[in-house]
Amino acid sequence: MNHLKNYLIAFLAITAIGCVKVNTYDILIKNGQILDGSGQPSYIGSLGINADTIAAVGKLENAKGLKEIDATGLSVSPGFINMLSWSTESLIIDGKSESDIRQGVTLEVMGEGWSMGPLNVEMRQEQQRTQKDFKYDIEWTTLGEYLEFLQNKGVSTNVASFVGATTLRIHELGEANRPPMPEELHNMKVLAKTAMEEGAMGIGSSLIYAPAFYADTQELIELCKVASEYGGMYISHMRSEGDYWLEAIDELIQIANEADLAAEIYHLKAGGKDNWSKWEAAIAKIDSARTSGLKITTDMYNYTAGATGLDASMPPWVQEGGYGKWAERLHDPAIRKKVISEMKAKGDGWENLYFAAGSPEKLILNGFRSDSLRYLTGKTLGEVARMRGTSPEETAIDLVVQDSSRVGTVYFLMSEENVKKQIALPYMSFGSDAASIAPVKPFTNYSPHPRAYGNVARLLGKYVREEKIISLEEAIYKLSGLPASNLKIKKRGALKTGNYADIAIFNAETIIDKATFDSPHQFSEGMVHVFVNGKQVLQDSEHTGATPGRVVRGPGYIKK
Repeated sequence: MNHLKNYLIAFLAITAIGCVKVNTYDILIKNGQILDGSGQPSYIGSLGINADTIAAVGKLENAKGLKEIDATGLSVSPGFINMLSWSTESLIIDGKSESDIRQGVTLEVMGEGWSMGPLNVEMRQEQQRTQKDFKYDIEWTTLGEYLEFLQNKGVSTNVASFVGATTLRIHELGEANRPPMPEELHNMKVLAKTAMEEGAMGIGSSLIYAPAFYADTQELIELCKVASEYGGMYISHMRSEGDYWLEAIDELIQIANEADLAAEIYHLKAGGKDNWSKWEAAIAKIDSARTSGLKITTDMYNYTAGATGLDASMPPWVQEGGYGKWAERLHDPAIRKKVISEMKAKGDGWENLYFAAGSPEKLILNGFRSDSLRYLTGKTLGEVARMRGTSPEETAIDLVVQDSSRVGTVYFLMSEENVKKQIALPYMSFGSDAASIAPVKPFTNYSPHPRAYGNVARLLGKYVREEKIISLEEAIYKLSGLPASNLKIKKRGALKTGNYADIAIFNAETIIDKATFDSPHQFSEGMVHVFVNGKQVLQDSEHTGATPGRVVRGPGYIKK
């Protein structure tokens, strides 16, 4: 009898094993260190993908995949969000977005002051006329049409954008240095409304440059009120990041308060050695505003140098009317003399990055339009001045005129100590402030800031693994969950069932940036696999050529 009982028990056990449900997924990523984007402790687990969606994540039992990836020894996280991307044109030329994909970036957020729409006839003609290395037809008018153009053309990353306050101003006022007339402001607000309904994330400004500089606080508040109606945010390269940094933070807080919306400071920094000591006072202002109920956040790039143009070394009044008028004025000996005088002093109400850098040796010239001047790429302004036998100020003026451009320039302005303190801020996310490119022409015609190739990898390698400024879990949260929450993006930024499958799989022990100022065209290392909307765009550290990126729209989007 006992023999029969044991036989029945064994039979039932075998039958039960045969009935265990096996979950099969299109793709199974197994045995990886799961960092879910929330900042909570990581764990070893697996993740299943069906179509474009995360179907399951956790300690999955009895799971199989039509395709399986063994992530043993690797970290599995949400794809990263580049909060400040200048891939507006590079994605038109090359949709693979390699320098960012190879760092795990799956969403490019654009629109720092200038956006690719709305455009009027004059703006379209000017943009077409000034194309040099990046040549393309402009097939759109509105910002929403531009984003859809990218999606239809094919891009590897997802794309999103703020609508540029500067773009709205140029649309109605051109390059004029004056407040908008009531009708012009009304038209700007109507354009902002359209952009928000098309899915813009909010209003983006960049206030140290002409003609953005000409907008007063009230103009910005009025535009931000439109974004507020649609749940959007305000994001700003503030009016100053140096001598008037604290006053600029006050202005941003005022705009957020009066327009009733969240606000973010682009690439938070204290520019210029004389301003490094202001860091604590600046953070105190931000923390005070947050304590009072305002949602103020920040982003940054992980370097002590920024990159812009020589326009940031010259007063805004000489640039009124656009490049043509600017160059014309620089031919006038009296105006040149006045500009040189102002370049040598702290900006009177404007941000003088030449003065803030403290020396022409701290300005590297990295972007020329003219083939005849490209041999100067990578040299300091001081070096070029000595080569020419002219003062650094005269040299800068001459180069702007000769190159028919603002001349791309790297400025060494920041403190490494402050960079580390900023990374640790609980409300800090990250943006490259650069295009996503590759070491091929036409991108190799200029020498980019290394942040184009290394901003995320530098965070994870140098500041997380080597210097332990923050934990890996916190870093992933600041690269994914935090910016997704700030932007009010649904179904992205976290490894969560039902979310879109934007996933980065990397080796936390080897990920590192390789690009330098001397040799910037170098991909970062350590990213192994990347998925965008469930499609693999990076496999074994090589781009697959897939372009599954989609438009990611803001909270005010209204489907037509």
